[in-house]
Amino acid sequence: MIARRRPPLAPRSGSLWLLPLAMAALLAACRDDPSPPLPPSPVPPLSSAALSAASATTAAPRRAPLHEGGALARALDEDALYLADEDHHVLRRIPLPVDVATPPTALPLPGPPASVLALHGRVLVTVRGTAPASPGAPLRGPGLLLVLQPDSAAGLREQARIELPADAWGLAVTPDETLAIITSAWTHRVTAVDLPADLSAAQAALRVRWSVDVAREPRGVVVRPDGDAAYVTHLVHASLTRLDNLRADHPTTRLVPFPAAPLRTTPARVHAATLGYAPVLSPEGDRLYLARQALGATGKRAWNGQPTVDVLLTDGETPLAEPAGRMYMMQSETFTRRWLSIGRPVDLTITGPGPTQMQPPFVQPRAARYRKATRTLLVASEGTDALVELDALAIDPSAKPLRTYDLGLTPTFAVQIIGNFLGPPEPEPPAGTTRCGAPSGIALSADEATAWVFCRSSHDLAIVRLDPHDPAHPFEPSPIPTVSLGPDPLPAQAALGRRLFYNALDQSMSNAYACNACHPEGRDDGHVWREEEYREVEHSAAESPWTAVNLHAYDMHIRGFDKAHDFAMRGAPRQTPMLAGRVDAPGPYGWKGRSPSLRHRVVSGFRIHRWHDDFFAAYGAGSVERAEALAAFLRQGLVPPPRHDRPLDADEARGRAVFENPDVGCAECHVPTTDTTHRQVVGLGAFRVASTFEREREHDRFKTPSLRYVGGTPPYFHDGSEATLADLIDHNGTRMGHTRQLSPEDRKALVAFLETL
Repeated sequence: MIARRRPPLAPRSGSLWLLPLAMAALLAACRDDPSPPLPPSPVPPLSSAALSAASATTAAPRRAPLHEGGALARALDEDALYLADEDHHVLRRIPLPVDVATPPTALPLPGPPASVLALHGRVLVTVRGTAPASPGAPLRGPGLLLVLQPDSAAGLREQARIELPADAWGLAVTPDETLAIITSAWTHRVTAVDLPADLSAAQAALRVRWSVDVAREPRGVVVRPDGDAAYVTHLVHASLTRLDNLRADHPTTRLVPFPAAPLRTTPARVHAATLGYAPVLSPEGDRLYLARQALGATGKRAWNGQPTVDVLLTDGETPLAEPAGRMYMMQSETFTRRWLSIGRPVDLTITGPGPTQMQPPFVQPRAARYRKATRTLLVASEGTDALVELDALAIDPSAKPLRTYDLGLTPTFAVQIIGNFLGPPEPEPPAGTTRCGAPSGIALSADEATAWVFCRSSHDLAIVRLDPHDPAHPFEPSPIPTVSLGPDPLPAQAALGRRLFYNALDQSMSNAYACNACHPEGRDDGHVWREEEYREVEHSAAESPWTAVNLHAYDMHIRGFDKAHDFAMRGAPRQTPMLAGRVDAPGPYGWKGRSPSLRHRVVSGFRIHRWHDDFFAAYGAGSVERAEALAAFLRQGLVPPPRHDRPLDADEARGRAVFENPDVGCAECHVPTTDTTHRQVVGLGAFRVASTFEREREHDRFKTPSLRYVGGTPPYFHDGSEATLADLIDHNGTRMGHTRQLSPEDRKALVAFLETL
């Protein structure tokens, strides 16, 4: 069968695009086209006038083929790669072709870089803040945009810099390369910086054109081809932020709904998404692709939702994939109970209707690139140490990968199930074994035949020969070489913890979801999970060393063989807590304070983060070693959000006085000298339990959390029932301290002070 390259799909019209789910999955999987290849168009010889015009055109400034930054970028003349090495606080220049005899050069930076973008004659880098003085300390000061210039002697030299809101992260430029758009994650700002063509000219300087406040945790950014609008993704929800009139002094902003995995998710849950790091525009700009985790998506053993690549048609800002109004027979009781045609019971590990994969195509998407020559997407699968290639023309590109490039060659092991009994587990591989841990940056060669991938947790560079997807030249996989970029800066135990923190393949720690998935960079995913406690274990909890619970992302209603075996899994609400900067104390840990130490809590987490029948007990041999390594990384390797040291203003100082007032009582539990918590379990009075959750035992008793960085972690309470700090203070009454009597001015001041912690 001969395949030919197809043009992009046309925008939808009418009801033609209301395809059944099965057809969507089929379109995602099928790429072969029986039509013969198109004949080449004749090319007439150029006249002398045309040659002169061509010469004039080449005199114009060169434009980069890519206008979005990332952890890894290729120089335009293809003589080097640039790597934003966040853990070593350097920008590396890696000569091409990669050769161990020609080591990279490293340019020290004032703090950890996040994104790098190579343009003609200059390299742009975002820096998140000033490096902390000691492990576990927060970043200080503002973020930065650096403009660097290639230098034959030094490799790179700084040409200009400008201060930005703290935690500068994502980076993109307009097509004419005269305006940079930068996201600042923790401070939830987006900033535009004018880029003069020649910074060496008199009075030429970088200038902030505007800076605007947006929703929480903005990360990736892309600019539309017209250069007048940009889209920003967020780490903690599904919607995009659109900015218009980029060259004005005050752009307009609005949220663009972008449902996550709509073919596999009920309408009530399409807003729940996380890990939206890396948006990608098609070359024509008519489609925006976003790899992320759809926390509400159904599937096989989908306790944590499903990974997805969602496609937005930018002309009308509508999703390419739209589910039918009804699921038809897949919603019927008969279908969900039994496959009547073969008399086989339904698979009780499938949580809902929709295209179902035996294995997710990737886990924890961290970076993505569009491969123009093959109309495919390359996605860095951080959790499985792989590079995955997907069909960019599919309605749901994540439904079926075209090829998976195994970068880590990471060994896996599994429990042997014999009948209804557990057999002995396979021998465990050494913890943290991988050749390429946590892929987080992708760069493509000019001919798109090679991809270079940065492996963050192992500090390696993988060199990947890509499938041409040409039937005339069948692809023969070959070993993927990797090159070490240096040792981990952390001590050995914490360095092992770093590799484990990103790893979703180690089945002793989770069921295909790493620590970094719920706690990206040690922060939180903004999601309220559901925690189950099994009845048969409740009665013997005193004899058990671990709390027997299971976590899932949404309420599940699963049908059994008959109505008597139907069951619902609603669970008690548990919002994801932030870890960075909050785990220095000996203990206790957990919302209920049941873990006496951090190690105990980590091992308890190993049991929670998996499908409920995943036999955690069979994986016990290496759990303590892994938990101790993870605890070391959580305390030494995670970098807390930035702090900008300055005196309190009048409003914040007034709020501090309110906080410390014994008649208000905030400081009685949130003790300032011990990270704003006395770490005890207290009763908070009755909570209204939403119908989608279960009422738990001791539903009103919780450990007092630290208030460090509380201003950046909405929503609040274990159930996320308060959207903002102002709402929490207004509705508190006498639940925590006594705030009912406070004036509106005192309440506002108290919120202002809490946001400084």
